[in-house]
Amino acid sequence: MNEATPPNRCRIVLIAPPLVTPEHICTAFDGGDVASLILPENGMDDAAFQAFAEKIVPIAQAAGVAVIVAGDSRIAGRVHADGIHVEANRQELAETIERLADRMMVGAGGAKTRDEALELGEERPDYMFFGRFGYDNKP
Repeated sequence: MNEATPPNRCRIVLIAPPLVTPEHICTAFDGGDVASLILPENGMDDAAFQAFAEKIVPIAQAAGVAVIVAGDSRIAGRVHADGIHVEANRQELAETIERLADRMMVGAGGAKTRDEALELGEERPDYMFFGRFGYDNKP
């Protein structure tokens, strides 16, 4: 192993909760080796979500953290995010990957069964997310 090949290690993926502030994000980055931050829209309308992402993306990227916008490729492009998270069927995922793979990461989620996850995985997204945003939030 050398500087050209980084160590093979586990890294943290954070998912921004509702009402998170830039200060909270910076504090979260101090918690470990954060690879990426997923920004779900958390019930915001398009304008509010874009304004939120415009604040968070530069802070995260300056800290070396890749930012993935959930669900809206237009907003992801406008805020210069590193990727998009898609919860879609196999055909929609394939179309998104074909359209965006040369510009940003494309991750997949939303599979409810093992078979659905395997089908989505055949389209070769950059990652597969298991679970749903905002539902596993109890201590």
